Amino acid sequence: MDNNLIRSFIAIELPAEVSATLEEIQQALKSPQHNFVKWVPPMTIHITLKFLGNISSEKIASITSAMEQTSQAISPFQLKLGEIGAFPNLKQPRVLWIGVKGETDKLKTMQANLEENLARLGFTRESRGFTPHLTLARLREGISSAERRSFGDLIAEKSIKVDCQFAATKISLMKSQLLPSGAVYTRLTEVKLKD
Repeated sequence: MDNNLIRSFIAIELPAEVSATLEEIQQALKSPQHNFVKWVPPMTIHITLKFLGNISSEKIASITSAMEQTSQAISPFQLKLGEIGAFPNLKQPRVLWIGVKGETDKLKTMQANLEENLARLGFTRESRGFTPHLTLARLREGISSAERRSFGDLIAEKSIKVDCQFAATKISLMKSQLLPSGAVYTRLTEVKLKD
C-alpha cells in the first residue's frame, strides 16, 4: 500500500460525557463468558457519516471544502442515545450498536448532502441506507452461532434505559490507523455547522 495514503472517514465526534455514558453501558453488558466480544474504546466511538477509504493528503483540502458546503446548510441540532441493537440482528449479532434519536431528520439530510458533495469529488455513493448508530462492540470472526446467540440473548435480557442528549455542532475529517492494539483516530480537519 502507498504510504502516502490516509485511511479516513467523516464523523460527528462525541462530547466526553456521552463517551462516559457509553462506557457505563458497556460495563453493564460485559460478561466473562463472552470473551469473544471486542469492545470499542468509548473515547473513540463516533457517528460515522461517510467512510472515505484511502485518500491522498492532497485531497484533504477539497474534502474539507465539501464538508464546508454541507455544514453551511445545517445549523447545530440535538441528538440522544436510543435503543441497543445489533447488525444483522440480536439472534446472530456481529456488531453491537446503540441507536441515535432526536433531530435525526437534520442528521440524515446532512449526511445525504455530504454524500452528494463528495460524489462530485469522485467518492462512490453508499449503496446501503444511512442508519445513524454508535458501534459499542464487534464479535470476533469464527465464533459459533451458539456463542453469537448467547451474547444476543444477554443483551436482550438487560433492558438498559439511557437518557443522554448532546448537540451536534461540527463534523470532522478523521484519520484511522489500524494498530495491533486497535484503531487510533486523529482529527485532520473540523468544520462547524452554521450559527
